[in-house]
Amino acid sequence: MQYSIELNHHLEIFDVDKVAKQAAGAVLMRQGKSVVLATVARENKPVDEDFLPLTVQYIEKTYSVGKIPGGYIKRETKPSDAETLTARIIDRSLRPLFPKGYAYPTQIVVMVLSADSEVDLQVMSLNAASVALFLSDIPIKAPVCGVRIARIDHEFVLNPSNTELKKSSLDLYVAGVKDELLMIEMRALPSKNEDIQAMNELSEDEVLHALNLAQKAILNGSNSYEELFLKHRKTANLEYKIENENLELLSFVEDNFSAKLKNAINQMAKSERASEIYELAKEVLSHQIVVDASWDEEEVLNALNKAKRKIVRHQIITEKKRADGRALNEVRPISIETNILPNAHGSCLFTRGQTQALVVATLGSDSDAQMFDLLTEKAPISERFMVNYNFPGFSVGEASPIKAPGRRELGHGNLAKRALYPSVDEAYPFVIRLVSEILESNGSSSMATVCGGALALRAAGVKSAKLVAGVAMGLVFEEGQTAVLTDIMGLEDHDGDMDFKVAGSKEGITALQMDIKLGGIDQDTLKTALYQAKEARLHILSIMEEADRKIIVNEENLPKLELFSIDPKKIVDIIGQAGKTIKEIIDKFGVSIDLDRDQGGVKIAGTNSTQVKEAKDYILALISKDTKFAGKKPFKKELPHFDIGEEFEGKVKTIAPFGAFVELRDGIDGLLHGSKIQTMLREGDMIKVKVAELKNGKVALDLA
Repeated sequence: MQYSIELNHHLEIFDVDKVAKQAAGAVLMRQGKSVVLATVARENKPVDEDFLPLTVQYIEKTYSVGKIPGGYIKRETKPSDAETLTARIIDRSLRPLFPKGYAYPTQIVVMVLSADSEVDLQVMSLNAASVALFLSDIPIKAPVCGVRIARIDHEFVLNPSNTELKKSSLDLYVAGVKDELLMIEMRALPSKNEDIQAMNELSEDEVLHALNLAQKAILNGSNSYEELFLKHRKTANLEYKIENENLELLSFVEDNFSAKLKNAINQMAKSERASEIYELAKEVLSHQIVVDASWDEEEVLNALNKAKRKIVRHQIITEKKRADGRALNEVRPISIETNILPNAHGSCLFTRGQTQALVVATLGSDSDAQMFDLLTEKAPISERFMVNYNFPGFSVGEASPIKAPGRRELGHGNLAKRALYPSVDEAYPFVIRLVSEILESNGSSSMATVCGGALALRAAGVKSAKLVAGVAMGLVFEEGQTAVLTDIMGLEDHDGDMDFKVAGSKEGITALQMDIKLGGIDQDTLKTALYQAKEARLHILSIMEEADRKIIVNEENLPKLELFSIDPKKIVDIIGQAGKTIKEIIDKFGVSIDLDRDQGGVKIAGTNSTQVKEAKDYILALISKDTKFAGKKPFKKELPHFDIGEEFEGKVKTIAPFGAFVELRDGIDGLLHGSKIQTMLREGDMIKVKVAELKNGKVALDLA
């Protein structure tokens, strides 16, 4: 059965009961030339543990854009960072829909089978997964709908194309069900203004206006999906875990251990671990009444956690006081030290309460940029601003092995990057890598990464437009009242109803991330949270500004840079046959060299200013044929005859920052410039090329 629907500026086509019929729910969705398959599968037996065993996977097939995977293994392997982050967005949007007590192992898989370069795959994939889940026998109340909001020429645009998004100053991704917002991801995009102080922050009112537009589109989408697919829903007799609430034990704990439990809560306010609860549980288990009643450890822990949650939330609502004694809008004490690492380019130790991040900045050359492929882009993307986030177990007192970064680490690093990126000039000549080592954690280490990252940039001499700070907000809805919390700690994150992270400068917001546990949030509460976050952000920024004024930049550690332009025709003289000349210069002076073949730009970077200057003089002498300075006469080799347009299938011999050298014949290599490369190339790959130009004894190539 096929359905077509014109929804939120797009035509969406769904095939139901056509493919993957043994899955609990499946849908084939088409938008433009993009085709996505979303499936939901669940086991028949629930797990014994009290949690939702949900796994979400998002897989981009390279055949969807007519490519074969690069590298030695010619098939899709582990997910890329982009795939992992998209899977995380789908998970965060759909997880709140599952009914309480649902414990069946469930897997949601979204596969991109065909990719249109103009279609937003994140929005499309979430909506396909939502429909598949709604069609399954898992009883969710209504389908989720995801939308993206851009801002182009000061106007908000619903569900822009990928080309339109590149012109936007805003990227706002929102998911919800009916009129309830469940998940928000926002980033301000870098300013195109030549003024280095210009940034695309949004004011709180502008964010609320954009969210209001998103909310209306989500309501439209959620209702439309429900109306369209309600008759196709499957049903099943599922069992739900009934919460075993031992009221007698809970009453016993509250009557006899309230004082000790409050003391444990006070201690837990200093750590994300709940070890104090386990210690108290031992004491409760040793009590004669508990022994006589044969209550086990699981029941006691359950009762203690319920009593703890009631105390924490009741105290916040009725006394306007938190477990650590803070007021609802109070930020924990902050201390900042910069450039504590003598040999690093820039570093900042940012401590807020019991959360501590050591953020280190490293500056590199163009060749240090991270290269990666996107399905919707023809050429590889060069990432010049990177943020890596590490969360070792010792940061929360755990003796756990350090592993490769998981979804949480990638998500937190991506959030910090989105917050900081608008403050860095896109024309900044160095590649920047920020690494955040979380040394202690009790509440929003990602926002500590933002604050520490902004100062680590300044400590490395990076002239960022403005300082950026972040704060995590929480929410408690209890007894018909609402309390918004500033700078939440781990205890409040666990027992609260919302995790809302807000980052920005004094003038506005650069990044948002919200996950709600209630099932939705209204605009009034959202407005309160945004303005309370602004108050906290301004407080944090005032402390950061004081630390910024005290920074002493490690000038001797920073890489030195020379930028100059030459006649583009002379670039081949710097490169030499098969890159021989440029390699000799790099080795001789200990520098890195990046060339712009089209514009004639030359960028030389190194750790020693004298060597950088000498390398510049050497290159200028070389192209002017001052062989006395160059140290030797240029060696010219007679080339075999080549015809313009002559085609070869040659092996890629060398990958350089400016392109690839391809073996032709008779030991001669030609240069395929990077601007002409459409897919990721690796040394040893075979590629079809043709002779485009013969000049100065060099062979320039085009793709055949």
